[in-house]
This record gives sequence, C-alpha cells and structure tokens, in this order.
Amino acid sequence: MGIVALLLFGVYVLCMYWYIFHSGGGTIPRALQGTAADPVMFMSEKELYLSGEYSKIRNFLFFVATPLEWLVYFMILIMGVSRYFEKVATSQTKWKLLQNAGYLFLLSLLLYVVLFPLDYYRYNLSKSYGISTQGFSSWMRDGIIDFWVSFGMSFIIVSVIYWLIKKSAKRWWLYTWFLTIPFTIFVMFIQPVVIDPLYNDFYPLKNKELEAKILSLAEQANIPAEHVYEVNMAEKTNALNAYVTGIGSNSRIVLWDTTLNRLTDNEILFIMAHEMGHYVEKHIYFGIAGYLLLTLLGLWLSAKCMRWLIGRHGHVLKIKKISDIGSYPLFLLITSVLLFASNPLSNYISRYQEMRADQYAISLTGERESAVTAFQKLTISGLSEVNPQLLVKWFRYTHPPMLERIYKVAENVDEKKEEPLKEVPLKEEQKKEQQKK
Repeated sequence: MGIVALLLFGVYVLCMYWYIFHSGGGTIPRALQGTAADPVMFMSEKELYLSGEYSKIRNFLFFVATPLEWLVYFMILIMGVSRYFEKVATSQTKWKLLQNAGYLFLLSLLLYVVLFPLDYYRYNLSKSYGISTQGFSSWMRDGIIDFWVSFGMSFIIVSVIYWLIKKSAKRWWLYTWFLTIPFTIFVMFIQPVVIDPLYNDFYPLKNKELEAKILSLAEQANIPAEHVYEVNMAEKTNALNAYVTGIGSNSRIVLWDTTLNRLTDNEILFIMAHEMGHYVEKHIYFGIAGYLLLTLLGLWLSAKCMRWLIGRHGHVLKIKKISDIGSYPLFLLITSVLLFASNPLSNYISRYQEMRADQYAISLTGERESAVTAFQKLTISGLSEVNPQLLVKWFRYTHPPMLERIYKVAENVDEKKEEPLKEVPLKEEQKKEQQKK
C-alpha cells in the first residue's frame, strides 16, 4: 500500500506539473486587452515575466504540498511510527493529559522536521523574487511560534476529542461540534490581542489625519470604530494588505505599514471601505456560520470514514481502535482531504463576498480610479497572477482574480446613472512606461 501511495503521488505530481506549466490558460481575453485590467498596461516586461514565473511555481507547490502531507500521514501510520509514539508517551506517565501532550509533541516535531525543507523552499522562493524581506532568524522565530501555537491548539482539541470518543464512540463527532462553536468564537475574540502580537507589533495609526478620514468613513457606514492600527510588516514583506480582525470589543481595523508607505490616501480609503463592506454585509458572521456547517459535515464524515477504515484496514494502519490516540494521523488525513475537497465551494462563496465588498466600497467612496490603481499596485507588489487557470482559481483564490476585480470596479455599480467605464485613464508614470515599451 505504501508503494502504491508513492506511485499515485508521483503520477499526480507529473499531471499537475503538466497542467501548471504546459497546458496554457490564464491568457487575457481579447475584449479586455488594452483596458485598465490588462497587466500589460500597468506592469513592466520584467514584472510580467516574474509574475508569470513566480505564480506558476507557487501554484505547483500548492497542489503538491497538501497531497504530500497526506502521504506523510499515511506513511506515519503504516510504518508504525504513530503506534510507537503512542507507546513511548503512555510508558512515561499514567496521566492521560500528559500522555496526550507527549504523543502530540513527538508527532508535531516529526511533521515539522519532515516538512521543513518545503517550508524553507517557499520562504527562499519568496525572498528570491523580492516579495519577502524577512531575515532567516526572524523567519525561524515565526516558525517556532507557529509550532507552539499549533501544538497548544492541537493539545486542547485532541484531548477533548479523544475523551469524547471514549465516552461516546458513536456520537463523539456531534458533541465535538457543539464544543467547536464556543471555541471558534473564543479564538476569534482573542486573536487580535493575544495571538497576532506574537508575530508583529501593533500600534495606533501614526498618521492622525488619515485615521480621521478612515473613522469618518466608518461613521458614514455606521460602523463602531474608535482606533485604526498599523503593523510593522516592511521588515518581513514588500506585499500590501489591510484587514478587519476580531469580533466584539476586540475588533480592529489594521493596515500594514507597506500599504501606508506605497498607496495614496484615496487608495487606502477605498481599501478600508472594502473592509467595511464586509462588516456592513455581515460577512464575518456568514463565514462563521458556513465554517460551523462545514465542520459539522466534516466531523460526521470523518467519524464514518475512520470507523470504516479502522474496521477494514486497521491491521495495515497499525490502529486497534478509534479511541487510541495513535489514530490521530488518520483523523488529520481524512479532515485534510475533506477540507481540500471543500475549497472550490468555500472559495466561491468568499470570492462572491469579496466582489460585494468591492461594490460597496465604490458606492461609499465613489473612487473608481483609486480602486483601479490600488489593485494595480497590489498586483505588482505581490507579483500576482491576474487571470489564473481554472483549477488554480477554484482551489486557491479566496479573492476574485485581479483581472475580474479591476474590470468590475472600473464599471459603474449603478448602471442606471452612468455608462460602464471600460478603461481608466493612465497616470503619467504609466504613460511613460508604455512609451518606453
């Protein structure tokens, strides 16, 4: 079974390599060529080349990395590594929680070491293309923080799940889901004030004039906001970003300092209006509801699959019963497959919400030209692919591709008042770039 799994993985990698690098696709439709959405109009030849090359490598890594994790989980099971870790953990102490902690530490450490080369390659790739500016020591520090945060979360989740399995082998998935609801809300509440500051420094926006404009915009949208925060990301990346995080009294409007340094006030206000659109249309609550529904379905399917696989192939997987913590890699394998399979649906909903937020921002600010130039700068800063291949869009893109976003914001939201704007006038620096070409 291990040999078959390796062969299937190898065939899959070859197929994805051909699809990403040689199948074509991702070209600009003729109707949009020469418009503000066409990357030729706002990116240099070098940027276009690097964007295409970088995007293909990242897309290929995405489609390879997740199945590679499945393969690792499978090998850990059939080679008896999980069972060995369980024996080591149970032999050291009689306390169940300490046994869980010991097993999870060994498993987490193994996964970290095995997947480290791929993580390092991604980091080095981002740095070589000028996206990441983060030093190796800083990157390692973030990786270690990730390890312990993930370990802490896993310890809580695993301890609860396997306690529930022992209490109710048939309905543990349902009880787990009930506990997922308060846990998810709690994590979202503490995220901005406990978890995020572990990685970066957050402080009130220094530009008080811009903060006043943002808060004025929030007031127009009837959003209760008192402060806008900025975060020091320039030491880690050249990419641009802004977001709204948290719920309740811990909700925050956050701007990366790279965004503040490279976008105009009008472009920043459009991005802020976009984030406010998510708040006004209650996308965060729809997101929580959707996540909880998918979690319910996922836990139910995981319980069914685990019971069937252990009953039929338990001897191969080295699992005697589902309540043994050594079955945890199987749980990770199944939930990861289900999560990957759900990506097209969840991403589709997310893209719809992002498009709605774009439309809201246009209606609130009326800054279509600033919206277009902001998206153009975002594309350049991240070397983003404006029109990805279909599978890439389905499985990777939580936001609409930039080709769609720029074209849509360049149109008038209220078609009754004004004809759609097909092309946004280029600024002087963009005209000079075109003359050079």
